[in-house]
Amino acid sequence: MQALLSALGSMTLPSDVQRIFHGRGGLHPGCEHLSFDWFGPVWLLTSFQPMEAAELARVGAALAARWADIGPADTPLNWVYQCRAIGQAETRLMSGSVPEPHDVTEQGARYRVHLLKGQNHGLFLDMAKGRQWVREQAENAKVLNLFAYTCAFSIAALQGGARQVVNVDMSAGAMGLGQVNHALNGLRTGASFLTHDIFKTWGKITRSGPYHLVIVDPPSFQKGSFVATKDYAKLMRRLPDLLRPGGQAMLCLNAPELSVDFLKSQMTEVAPELVFEHRLANPPSFADVDPERSLKVLIYRAPELAPDAHR
Repeated sequence: MQALLSALGSMTLPSDVQRIFHGRGGLHPGCEHLSFDWFGPVWLLTSFQPMEAAELARVGAALAARWADIGPADTPLNWVYQCRAIGQAETRLMSGSVPEPHDVTEQGARYRVHLLKGQNHGLFLDMAKGRQWVREQAENAKVLNLFAYTCAFSIAALQGGARQVVNVDMSAGAMGLGQVNHALNGLRTGASFLTHDIFKTWGKITRSGPYHLVIVDPPSFQKGSFVATKDYAKLMRRLPDLLRPGGQAMLCLNAPELSVDFLKSQMTEVAPELVFEHRLANPPSFADVDPERSLKVLIYRAPELAPDAHR
């Protein structure tokens, strides 16, 4: 755990949400189960195995010492511990409090999060570069956001000048939070929200197209909803009909056991007309000893219309 304690001892106070320590990347032997994040004004320690009381006390002491140096005057130390060990999951407020509602910022956008409710907090920090890329590509675009969750990609697209975003997710709770996120950013037009099972809604999704940009960010494994090894190809097969000529698809996968070649080979098989352009880099704070295990975000492009042979 020394690598984590060292990171705490040298960190600065971020202005936006940020990962401070990424043990999951395998670059700090013995800390593979640990991550540490800033969801201002709250610190979040996540462990994928149970931690002893003495270990938590050491983290708390290191955090308090650093907070004394970098924390704003008269501001309490707020931190939360979440254990994600199978069969022993828990979330515990260790010090201070968590705002309610709790809104955080990233690159000028605001998002509502919920650190004390469930394992997903409303914003995936490893996708920061993906949101930035969408913002840069979205000017005057019609965007389809599949598996929209709390609609962070939609916020990025509209802030980048998209003229329309269609968000689709089967979770009414997540989509409700997505609508809150739009309101937080003053985005009251331009987005629609379809609370449907994507695999049963292709007719409506297709009729709203074609799209300049299709974002596909499914869970890697969600029983009864999506299993990447058998369901991702079903999504890819639809892309040629969803995209405008020259349109782009952004394919995301966060499954350490599946490589980039998994996505590429599936695409070659079911939608060979789409051309691979590049893989987006992950944020430096999510560096991994093996890039194949880390988050994979691949960009594909549909072919342009062929020139009219009669002209």
